[in-house]
Amino acid sequence: MRNVLFKKKIELSEKNGVKMINGSVQFQAVYLNVHCFEVDGILIDTGSASLLKQFKPFFEQMDVDRIMLTHYHEDHSGGAHFLQKAYKLQIFMHPLNIEECRKKASYPLYRKLFWGARLPFLAQPVGDSFSSRTTNWKVIETPGHTEDHVAYLNESTGQLFTGDLYVTPKTKVVLREESIPQIIRSLEKVLTYDFLEVYCNHAGYIENGRDALMRKLHYLKELSYK
Repeated sequence: MRNVLFKKKIELSEKNGVKMINGSVQFQAVYLNVHCFEVDGILIDTGSASLLKQFKPFFEQMDVDRIMLTHYHEDHSGGAHFLQKAYKLQIFMHPLNIEECRKKASYPLYRKLFWGARLPFLAQPVGDSFSSRTTNWKVIETPGHTEDHVAYLNESTGQLFTGDLYVTPKTKVVLREESIPQIIRSLEKVLTYDFLEVYCNHAGYIENGRDALMRKLHYLKELSYK
């Protein structure tokens, strides 16, 4: 029944050395999507369990040494169990929810209907920096969407991978665990770094990423003021 009601599709693209897959799940007028990114031997986030069948051909073709998660949410970590089991890949994330991810996931039914049930996986704590095959990366703690949220900055290219820090220009829905004041502080923090391009796990590639994040920051400040 679920396969009939929920429409799924993927789109593949590549921009400036970053391979992207965008998977979407639609139920009537409700449309949700999520990206993951392959760059310089790393995979940033893994998509959802509900899209695993659609993502597997992308995973089969990728050439990566490790997985870097931006946060623990099921649409970003849903493929982690499969990838760890099938490809023996190490997974790195903020230490705050490593133990949470070792257990059966618990989250609302509506999220399970769209994103599936995330299976347990083992992760290691990410530090404040790491090296991929040819470059160094900065790990930027950006809490607000979740407490364990991080962004990844490629220090050679200036490409910033923001997880769910951006998502949309104007915030429409706030999850119970989200903190708008924290998101504001995290936006202010990333804007102190040198970058132009942004790769968002929902909006995808944003060419003028710095401008987009600045507009988001101004919108949230204005919303808070009102």
